[in-house]
Amino acid sequence: MFDVVVVGAGLVGLATARELLLRFPRVRLAVVEKEGKVAAHQSGHNSGVIHSGLYYRPGSLKARACVAGAAKLIRYCEERGIPYRLIGKLVVATNPDEIPRLLELFQRGQANGVQGLQLLGPEEIREREPAVTGVRAIWSPRTGIVDFVRVAEALADDIRTAGGEIRLGHHVMAFRQGNGTIAIETSAGCLETRFALVCAGLFSDRLARASGGGPDPAIVPFRGDYYVLRPERSHLVRTNVYPVPDPRFPFLGVHFTPRLDGSVWLGPNAVLAFAREGYRRTDVDWHDLWEAVSYPGFRILARRYWRVGLMELWRDFSRRAFLRELQRFVPELEEDDLLPGPSGVRAQAVTRDGQLVDDFVLERHGRVVHVRNAPSPAATSCLEIARLLVDELAESLPTR
Repeated sequence: MFDVVVVGAGLVGLATARELLLRFPRVRLAVVEKEGKVAAHQSGHNSGVIHSGLYYRPGSLKARACVAGAAKLIRYCEERGIPYRLIGKLVVATNPDEIPRLLELFQRGQANGVQGLQLLGPEEIREREPAVTGVRAIWSPRTGIVDFVRVAEALADDIRTAGGEIRLGHHVMAFRQGNGTIAIETSAGCLETRFALVCAGLFSDRLARASGGGPDPAIVPFRGDYYVLRPERSHLVRTNVYPVPDPRFPFLGVHFTPRLDGSVWLGPNAVLAFAREGYRRTDVDWHDLWEAVSYPGFRILARRYWRVGLMELWRDFSRRAFLRELQRFVPELEEDDLLPGPSGVRAQAVTRDGQLVDDFVLERHGRVVHVRNAPSPAATSCLEIARLLVDELAESLPTR
C-alpha cells in the first residue's frame, strides 16, 4: 500500500513526486509510467526554452507558475550541475501594425514581474542580432535554454535517492476508489494507494474520465515540426527570436531557438496529429483521430480557424512556404539553410464550445488529483506546479 502514486514520469509528474518526498519524507510513494524511460513524450520533445513569463495573462496560474517556476528551475540546475544558459529572447515586430500588440505584451510582462525587459528600436535589434530585421522588439534577458531530459533524469534520481519508486512499463488502465483507498489497474498489475496524482499529458483527459472526472476539456493533439539551421549558418541567430503573438490565431507561430549543442531549431508549425503520440506525418491511430475530430469543440475550432489550419498544413509540406515565414525575421536565410528536424506533439485542451484552454487546469476527484491541462510553459513551471499539487494533498499526508 502506497500513500501516493504519481501517474506519469514527465517533468510535472517527477517534480511533484520529488516535492512530496522533500516535504513528507515518510510518504510511501511510487511513480508509474507506461514507457520504458522518463520524459518520453512532451517533456522530451520540447524546444528546451526556459520561459520568463512574458506572454501570460496577469494573475493567471500560468503567469504566476512560470515566473516562480523559472527561478526555481534555474536554482535547481545550479544545485544539480545541469548545464543551462540565459541567452535571452527577442520578440520582434516586423511591421508597424504589430507595435500596439508588442507594447501590450511589454506591459503584460512587467505586470507579471518579469525582470529586465527592454523595448528596442531597429538599430538596437541589429546590435543584438545583426541578421534579424524588425521595427521594434522586446528584449527579455531572463529567457534561457536547457536540456529538459537532463532535468527529468535528475528529478528521477532525487526520487529514488529519497526512497521513492519509479515503475516503468506500467500502463494505467483504470481507477477504483473505495474504503479510503484507490486501486490503480496497470498493465503490470494493481497498485493500492491512499491518493493519486495524475500528470498524464497527452492522455490526461482519458485518465480523468477513468477516475470519475468529466469529459471536458478534451485533449486534441497538435504536432509541431521543426527544421534545423544548417550548422555553417548557425551563427545567424544567437538568441531566441520570437514573433509578436496574434490573438486572431490559436498558436504562436514559428520562431528561432538556439540549443545547448550549438544547433538552432526553426519552428514549429502546428497541425492536427493523427495520433496522440504521432511524431511523424505518417503516424495514424484511428481511435485517437476519431476521438479528436468527433469532439464538438474541435469541430467548432476547425470551422473558426480553417484558413489558418490550411496555411499551417501547407507549411508542413512546403519548405519554401516555411522559409518565407522565417525570412520575415532573418531575410538572408535560403532554402538550403533548412534541414529536416525533430517533431513534438502538444496536448492542447479544448472546451466543448471550441475554446483553447489557455491556463493550467488542476482538478480533484475524491482522492485523485489531475493535471487536466499543462501545455507550455509547463516544463519551465514544473517545480512550481509541483508545489501547488502537493499543497492540494498536504493536510492528508503523514508528517512523521
